[in-house]
Amino acid sequence: MADSSAPAGLKAQAEKEIGRMEAVFKELKVVNADAMELYNLAVSYFSDSKHFFAKEDFLRAFEAAVIAWAYCDAGLHLRVFEVPEALKKDFTV
Repeated sequence: MADSSAPAGLKAQAEKEIGRMEAVFKELKVVNADAMELYNLAVSYFSDSKHFFAKEDFLRAFEAAVIAWAYCDAGLHLRVFEVPEALKKDFTV
């Protein structure tokens, strides 16, 4: 269900976050097999973000992309994920 009452910039913000996470997932490496559940959660939320965006539910698309980001950030802090140095600026590591 699309949220027509969403702020005007929400579509752009959701699109920006989805694009950022698209770049992350192209480069993200799982360096500890025990972290696959964490990785799968991140991927699932990212997939959800694209689904919600296609449905024009931009708030949920944005939220799901941010949750995917949080799982990736946690994996980086736990040192079970790796990203190239250039992408680390997008995280809290």
